[in-house]
Amino acid sequence: MQSAAQARSKLPDVGTTIFTVIGQLAAEHQALNLSQGAPNFDPSAKLVDDVAAAMRAGHNQYAPMAGLADLREALAAKFETLHGAHYDPSSEVTVLASASEGLYSTISALVHPGDEVIYFEPAFDSYAPIVRLQGAKPVAIKLAQPHFRVDWDAVSAAITPRTRMIIVNTPHNPTATIFGEDDIARLTALTRNTDIVILSDEVYEHVVFDGAPHRSMARYRELAERSVIVSSFGKSYHVTGWRVGYCLAPAALMDEIRKVHQFMVFSADTPMQYAFAQALAEPQSYLGLAAFYQHKRELLTRALEASRFELLPSEGSFFMLARFRSFSNERDSDFVLRLIRDARVATIPLSAFYTDGTDEGIIRLSFAKDDETLLEGARRLCAI
Repeated sequence: MQSAAQARSKLPDVGTTIFTVIGQLAAEHQALNLSQGAPNFDPSAKLVDDVAAAMRAGHNQYAPMAGLADLREALAAKFETLHGAHYDPSSEVTVLASASEGLYSTISALVHPGDEVIYFEPAFDSYAPIVRLQGAKPVAIKLAQPHFRVDWDAVSAAITPRTRMIIVNTPHNPTATIFGEDDIARLTALTRNTDIVILSDEVYEHVVFDGAPHRSMARYRELAERSVIVSSFGKSYHVTGWRVGYCLAPAALMDEIRKVHQFMVFSADTPMQYAFAQALAEPQSYLGLAAFYQHKRELLTRALEASRFELLPSEGSFFMLARFRSFSNERDSDFVLRLIRDARVATIPLSAFYTDGTDEGIIRLSFAKDDETLLEGARRLCAI
C-alpha cells in the first residue's frame, strides 16, 4: 500500500529489541530460554484468586488515576518500615502500568530538549531511547571493569550545567551488581547543591543476596529529596505480564509525573491493584524473594562448575554473567546464535546492552526459571 504521508522516524537506528529477536529464535529452535527475565513458573495461587475475586466483585472499571488508595497507603507503609522514609500516599506515591511506564513518564515529565541525562552501560535498553525522544542527550558512562562498578570520577567529569538527571539501577540489570555505601556517598556528594534529579530503577529491590541490604534512594534523606524511585510488582510477584508498577517521589516531582501518566494510560489495571494491596499486607510475600532466588543462583552456579564458562558474581537481580572468551573468540552475538542452534539454550549477548555494541565475550543468563530448566540448561552449556 502506498502512503501519502512519509514516515519520519524519531528513532531511525532502533529496531526490534534483542529480547524479541532471541525469543523468536529460541521458539524456532525449541531452545530452553535462559535469556528472558521472566519466570517460567506460576505466581502464588492466592494472588491469582484475589485478582479473580476482585473481578467477580465488579472491580473492572478505571481505578483512580494515581492508583487505589489502599495500595498507595500499603506502599508508603512498606517504605517506612523497610527504609525509614515517609512518603505521603496521596501526593508522593503513584501506581503505574508497569515500571517501564514509570521510566517513560518520569523522563518525559522532567527532562527537556537540550538537557543531558547520565546513565551507566551496560544498561537496560529503554533508557537512552526515552531520553532521545525528549530531544535530550543520553550520556553513557561505562561501568569499570573487571567488576562493573561505577567510576564516580568519570561521572564527575561528565556533569555539565545541562545535566538534568542521573539514572541509577540497583540491583543492576544486566551485571547483577549492587550499590555499596561508597556509591551512595559519591552520588550524594556529586548531586549536592544541584538541580539534578536521580531516577532510581529499583525493580529488583527484593532480590539482593548474601544478606546485603538494598540501598534504596529512599534510605538516604538527601538523595530521597531529589529521587524518583521506580519499581515493579511484576518482578516481585512473578507476574511480569500483569504490567503493574509504581513510583515514589517528592510531591513537586510527582505532580509533573502524574501529568504525563494520566495521558499515557490514566490508570493501571484495577483488579490487579486490589490483589497487590492484599499481598503487601503479608510482608513475607516479598521479603522471601532473596532466599528464593539465591537458591536458584546457587543451583545454576553449582551446575555450571563443570563448564568452561567463567561465572561473574551475582549480587542481586535474577541474572548472572558468564564469560566465554577463554575458549571462543566469536563475537558474543554469534556465540549466542550458536548456543541456540547447537545447544538449544537461549541467552543474551552483553553487547546488546551497550549503545556502541561493546563486545567483552560475555553472555547474560537468567535464573528466574524452575529448577528442572536450570539443571537441563546447565547440562547443555557444560557440553559446549
